[in-house]
Amino acid sequence: MKDSLRIGYHSQEKRGIQLIGPVICKRLNAWLGNGYYFWDDKIDAINWGNNAKTKTKKFEIYKADIDTENFLNTVFDEDHYKFWLRIIESVAKKFHKQNNKKPEISHINLYLEENGYWKENNIQGIIFQDISENPNQTMVKSLYYKKRIQIVVFNLDKISNFALDSIHNI
Repeated sequence: MKDSLRIGYHSQEKRGIQLIGPVICKRLNAWLGNGYYFWDDKIDAINWGNNAKTKTKKFEIYKADIDTENFLNTVFDEDHYKFWLRIIESVAKKFHKQNNKKPEISHINLYLEENGYWKENNIQGIIFQDISENPNQTMVKSLYYKKRIQIVVFNLDKISNFALDSIHNI
């Protein structure tokens, strides 16, 4: 297995047929723009399914290999994180200067997409994290130390071996 290969977990509402590939997210408020979203940890994928994939009262977790070569790794690479931070803050400052208010995530994503910023810099995806405040995710009361890592893939060719991993009831 090459160094840039990671396993990711994709949560989807249970529908009539099993997926043969991931579903692209095109929501305006998606954290990292349009792309195929995966969780680094299956537990986070299950939590996402339980909280965000509730219409049919069942959801599926799919597993795939993701080639993260040419990804911006804002979690584990300090230079990548600082590069990403400069981009986000630069776009936010432009928006604030034009509109005299802080931008929404959708404004940042739209600007980056319209200006082809990721393509221009050959960035095929982003590895990003936040910290879950779910008390069931940590062993220490009120200390939210566990990273919740998400991967967005911009290029479907970076995803292989996509397959159903598990089905869950809510």
